[in-house]
Amino acid sequence: MTDEQTPAEDVAFEADDASQEIEALKLEVAALKEQALRYAAEAENTKRRAEREMNDARAYAIQKFGRDLLGVADNLSRATAHSPRESTDPAVKNFIIGVEMTEKELTSAFERNGLKKIDPAKGEKFDPHLHQAVTEQPSTEVAAGGVVAVLQAGYELMGRLVRPAMVAVAAKGSTGPGGPEQAGASANPYAGAGSDSDSSGGSFDQKA
Repeated sequence: MTDEQTPAEDVAFEADDASQEIEALKLEVAALKEQALRYAAEAENTKRRAEREMNDARAYAIQKFGRDLLGVADNLSRATAHSPRESTDPAVKNFIIGVEMTEKELTSAFERNGLKKIDPAKGEKFDPHLHQAVTEQPSTEVAAGGVVAVLQAGYELMGRLVRPAMVAVAAKGSTGPGGPEQAGASANPYAGAGSDSDSSGGSFDQKA
């Protein structure tokens, strides 16, 4: 009787060993899969970090070069703004056209490389992230906290501020359209601020 049961017991023992080995292999495969996924994630993170660092290095190089050319852009802008357009002298007209084409080409070169001009329109809301208020003045055309005039255009590179736009801002009490009486006090970033302080968070140099 014992001799007849021995083969069955051996088979059951071998089956149990095989089952344990299969489970061990499954666990090993699962661990290897997890490790492979972890390595793949680390490789992807390394790739993204390298791309980000490369883009940062490129942006820094362009930013430095672009900043050096901002003075040129400013001078060209002043030249075209004060050019004698009424002149009837063909040489003067051709000279003005040449300066305007040079300014346009420089602006296009800036834009092709991600350097964009910040030139807020009159009445646009003051943005402390893009603008720097250098003076404030009462206005009947612009609501309080709006841009009255651009004193110097700003520039940003790939979403990074290179130079803020220097602007004049409408003072509290300005009666231009879109003021607090029409759009609510929240439309004025200077609402509630004293004359000697600025709660907008932007750079603000008050002048008498």
